[in-house]
Amino acid sequence: MKRPRAPKEAREILKISIDSLDADGVGQGRYQGQPVSVPGAFPEEIVLAAVEHRGQNRIAAHLSKVLRRNPQRRAAEPCSCAADCLGCPLINMSDRGQLEFKRQRIITALGENGLAEVPVEPTLAAEPTLQYRTSCKLVVARERNAVKIGLYRRGSHQVVGIEDCPLHHPLINRIVKVVSEEITRQKIPVYNPNHQRGLLRYLLIRISPQSGKAMVTFVSREQDLRFLPKLGKWLQHKVPEVIAVHQNINSSTGNVVIGGDTLKLHGQPDLFDRVGNIRLRISPTSFFQVNHQQAARVYQMIREWANLNGNQSALDLYCGVGGISLHLAQDAGQVFGIEVAEDAVRNARANAELNELRNCVFRAGDATEQLQILADELPKLALACLNPPRKGCDQEVLMAMGELAPQQIIYMSCEPESLARDLALLTTLGYKITRVQPVDMFPQTAHVETLVHLQRITA
Repeated sequence: MKRPRAPKEAREILKISIDSLDADGVGQGRYQGQPVSVPGAFPEEIVLAAVEHRGQNRIAAHLSKVLRRNPQRRAAEPCSCAADCLGCPLINMSDRGQLEFKRQRIITALGENGLAEVPVEPTLAAEPTLQYRTSCKLVVARERNAVKIGLYRRGSHQVVGIEDCPLHHPLINRIVKVVSEEITRQKIPVYNPNHQRGLLRYLLIRISPQSGKAMVTFVSREQDLRFLPKLGKWLQHKVPEVIAVHQNINSSTGNVVIGGDTLKLHGQPDLFDRVGNIRLRISPTSFFQVNHQQAARVYQMIREWANLNGNQSALDLYCGVGGISLHLAQDAGQVFGIEVAEDAVRNARANAELNELRNCVFRAGDATEQLQILADELPKLALACLNPPRKGCDQEVLMAMGELAPQQIIYMSCEPESLARDLALLTTLGYKITRVQPVDMFPQTAHVETLVHLQRITA
């Protein structure tokens, strides 16, 4: 269990020179030879920081005052909760500074994996940089009889309420505010992780900016037909844009947000959306990009890089609800999509029908196993597109990719370190990296999406 934070007046104050940012965007310095982490502090700054925890190998501190500013620090802070929430560690850094930091993350990761000579293009900026998030997973908590809906403060189980988050689509903030009010008014039991009692655990919201509609999912400890249907009904009454309300049951005692069973309480089973020229049907628990505008740009870029001639075949590994597959299908002879989540595959198939794209085949299952099953069925591939989770691809997947020998690979990654590791392996399997394009999919955070094009080297 985390040590409780010391009262503010009792904390030791340190004067720290910040040398760098870590991969999470947290300022790093040293005090008497010991590393110190100071969220919200930037390189080249001298700060006063209040000690929150002294570990054996590291000090965790809270930014108190900036004595010498980094030139990239904003003059005005966009968020009043930034110092407590810490979900957006770069929010006080200029847009230009953020873009270069993200590019350098990729350059560093490539260099550490023997790919220092690979050029990295400037980071593709986002527009807008605020109010871009169209989905969220928020913790529901009750502290001293006050309901809080938000995020865990870094390194603790203390929830910071964020009813007016500047990164969230305005409709998300409206929904959060109403749900918070109704939980209090209706006296809905909120889950307490310490005692493992209570009902409501998390709030999931997904917005379609194209239609202005929303889908809401209440994650509860157990199935409930007493409190949550009523909560959903009042939410729809106060926010008519909510066209779907679901309940997900998560009885685990860990930090996993989504459980295995979901049932519809009110409205539609799925949310209809559009990214670029592709319509999408998205279920409550399926993954989809949180930044619609940047996702549309990336999908179009993948389509342009692939440059398929109408007869060629493509593979979309980790295809999700089919966003990339359906963009490729407009130029391909056939597209094969593989995804482990059956719910997402159901959506992908429905999305192919919705867009009248009949040249898509989607399979549910483990990536390695499905590649082995499809090895004899797949035609010669012009393209394989990889969009794995943060941990990257298993080595077996990359080895199977080498056996399939597609003419080109497009790798979309949200984690520079696992990307660089996987690219290093692909270069030993007969591929050359031809282009690396960072994309700012998550402004104000340290996360960066990267698009990489690889071409098979012909003997």
